[in-house]
Amino acid sequence: MDRTVWYRRRWVVTSLFGLAFAVPFLVTLAAIETCAASAPSDRIVQYARTHRIVFQVNSDDPVAMKHAITNSLNAMKNYSDKKEPVAIEIVAYGPGVHMFRSDTSPVKDLLQFLHANHPDVRFSVCGNTKMIMEQKEGHPLALVDGAEVVPFGVVRLVELQEAGWTYLRP
Repeated sequence: MDRTVWYRRRWVVTSLFGLAFAVPFLVTLAAIETCAASAPSDRIVQYARTHRIVFQVNSDDPVAMKHAITNSLNAMKNYSDKKEPVAIEIVAYGPGVHMFRSDTSPVKDLLQFLHANHPDVRFSVCGNTKMIMEQKEGHPLALVDGAEVVPFGVVRLVELQEAGWTYLRP
């Protein structure tokens, strides 16, 4: 066989091998580009799950109590504007139980506003602290509308965090 013919054939064979590897590569790149173009923008994110936030109040400081309420309202507004589901719970224990007492709450009006406008926000009161206060004061404690008693406030916080809730302490 003539050397010139061999070099021509070798060039054709090499080109065919190169083409055999290049075509799948180019098809893969085109598929990736098509998927990227049809994917939602980074600014538009669809949340399939609910944002879950728990606020701890363990102080009788009215400022901390107000922060828990305003932070709840801000989170509700933010996620409502984005049309994303949100669940919020405020857990009070120790001196923080005063927040949900109808006779001593320094934020009673704010709680009434929050409960009236967002009845799905849960108010949890530590039953252990409530029982101790009732024993010391000699009478049952009246709670604000919407407040629910849980056995132990700290246990409620642990259970919510273990279930994936975001924990915040104002």
